[in-house]
Amino acid sequence: MISGARLRLARQARGFSQQQLAGMAGVSRQAVSAVESGQSDPSLRVALALAQALGMTVEELFGGEAAAPTVTARPVGVDAVRLLGERVTLAPVGDSFVALPLAGPTVSKAGFLPAGGLITGPGGPGGSGGQLTVQPIGPPRTTLVIAGCDPALPLLEEPLGLLEPPIAFTWWPCGSREALRLADDGLVHVAGVHLMGESGGYATGPAAELLAQGGEVIGFSAWREGLVLRPDLALDVESFADAVRAGLRVVNRELGAEARSVLDRELTGLELAGDDVPGYDTVVTGHLQVADAVAAGLAGFGVASEPAALAYGLAFIPLAAERFDLLIPAEQVSSREVQALIKVLSSRWLLDQLASLPGYDATPCGQAVVSQVRAQAH
Repeated sequence: MISGARLRLARQARGFSQQQLAGMAGVSRQAVSAVESGQSDPSLRVALALAQALGMTVEELFGGEAAAPTVTARPVGVDAVRLLGERVTLAPVGDSFVALPLAGPTVSKAGFLPAGGLITGPGGPGGSGGQLTVQPIGPPRTTLVIAGCDPALPLLEEPLGLLEPPIAFTWWPCGSREALRLADDGLVHVAGVHLMGESGGYATGPAAELLAQGGEVIGFSAWREGLVLRPDLALDVESFADAVRAGLRVVNRELGAEARSVLDRELTGLELAGDDVPGYDTVVTGHLQVADAVAAGLAGFGVASEPAALAYGLAFIPLAAERFDLLIPAEQVSSREVQALIKVLSSRWLLDQLASLPGYDATPCGQAVVSQVRAQAH
C-alpha cells in the first residue's frame, strides 16, 4: 500500500477530515491532500507531525522499507565533528532540528518523573496487611511494569504508548534475582533476567527455581559483560587480575545481580575475598551507574555491560557473553499488559533502536526461548 493511501485510511478510520488532521498536525490542508493523492512525499517534519497526530509511528504510517531522508541539525553541547556515527536525540526546535548526543549522563533519563499518586497512609483495616493507601493524581493508567537491570528496557515506552489503546510503562531497575522475586510475588508483570544457571545456561534454570508457578521466557537482548575501566588505565590493566594487583578501587553491584556474580567468580579464581579489594562494599544499582561511577573517578573499575562502557567512553575487557531474557510468570501471560509487550517486541522501531546501541545484539528480541518453564517444587 502506498503511503498516501495509508494516510487516508488512517485518517478516515479515526473520523478526521483533512482539515481536522491538518489542524492537529500543524500543517496545511493542502499538504495533507497532496500526500494522500500521491502528488508529493512528506518532509520528515510533516511525516512526524502527521504520525503523532494519528497516534502512529512514521514507519507504520509511511512504511519503513526506505531510510528516512537526512536532515540538517544543530548539535547541542559538543563539536559537530565529534558526533559522527554517534546516537543522538533528534528533535524539531523552531524551524530547524537539533541533535542532542546520547552519551555519558545524557544516555538515560535523569530528572523528575510524573507521579501517579501520593501515599496518604497505611492500607487495610487498622493499617495492616503490608499495603498503603494512595491518593491517585488523575485516573490510574494501564501500565506494564518490568523489573530488571538492562538500561535498554525504557525503549519499550514509546511503542507501547503508540498502541490503541496505549499502554503506559514503568521500569523498576534491580538485579536479576530481585526481579524474579518481585515477579513471583506478583509485584511486576515481567522480570528481566540474565542469570547463569548451574548448567551454564541462562534464565530457564533460575526461573524454574524462583518462579513458583513457572512461566514463559522471551528473548530481549544480548551483550558482553566485563571489566569497565577508566581509559587512562587501559594500557596497564589487561585483565581482572591486573586491576586487583594494581590496588584499584572497585564499584560493585547489589546482591543478586549477575554482574556481582561475575566479579565474585573472578575473585574466587584468584583465591581472593571481597575484603581484599578496596571498595567491594560500595554498591550501585545498574550497569550505567557502574560506568558513571568509574567515569567520575569514584572507582578505578567495575563489572558492567559493554554497552554501558561504550556509552561513557570507557575501556572494556570482556569476561562473559550474556543474554538478557524477559521472564513472564504464568499468571501474567494472558494479561493485556503482557500481550501488548509481546506485540511491540517484534516492532521494527524497537529492533532498530536496540541494534543502534553500540555493544547490543538485538537478535534475541521477541524470540521465544522457552514456551513454558516448569516450576520446581518449593
